[in-house]
Amino acid sequence: MLDAIGRCGIVPVIKITDVAKAVPLARALLTGGVGVIEVTFRTAAAPEAIAAIARKVPEMLVGAGTVLTPEQLAAAKDAGARFIVSPGLDADIVKKAQADGLTVIPGVVTPSEICAALKLGLTALKFFPAQTFGGAAAIKALAAPFAGVRFVPTGGIGQNNAPDYWKIPQVLAVGGTWMAPEHLIDQGDFDTIERMAAEAARLRRECGAC
Repeated sequence: MLDAIGRCGIVPVIKITDVAKAVPLARALLTGGVGVIEVTFRTAAAPEAIAAIARKVPEMLVGAGTVLTPEQLAAAKDAGARFIVSPGLDADIVKKAQADGLTVIPGVVTPSEICAALKLGLTALKFFPAQTFGGAAAIKALAAPFAGVRFVPTGGIGQNNAPDYWKIPQVLAVGGTWMAPEHLIDQGDFDTIERMAAEAARLRRECGAC
């Protein structure tokens, strides 16, 4: 699962309020070259949106984001989420996700949190909110003592600064909303989202050769 996320290198973080938009959104991202999507549990529509994508766009690697409670974790699993993302490190959530056979990527920003994550057997961690906590420079500093950890920086990242992260070998993928902004989803402008996803995928390919 982590290798698949790493091959894509991009994790669109999506907030969906209208379930009807979930499938065309996933298809637009996939056509643009982005085969991963994280649907956040910030709306009541999240479980149904994940289920619709998992059922109708099986080529898309769909995960659940902003998972904060055991109830949300259970709903994400039942909906067909293939990976779980949390903004912070909650050992109970991690252990339950692992017991359920789900890949889990919790958020960290400090060396102590990384040490706690390693004790739970984790090697891929969300660095959130990335820009607020030092950006690419912070990840480079953390990568030195934690050589086996791969990071998924998210928060404050867009087209202009995403390459700064992709150039870091320890970055597994970069999360963000810039390739599928909420207002375009609400408008149903999936042609523009497809073009923006294609541009993000092109930038990722270029940085992969850096």
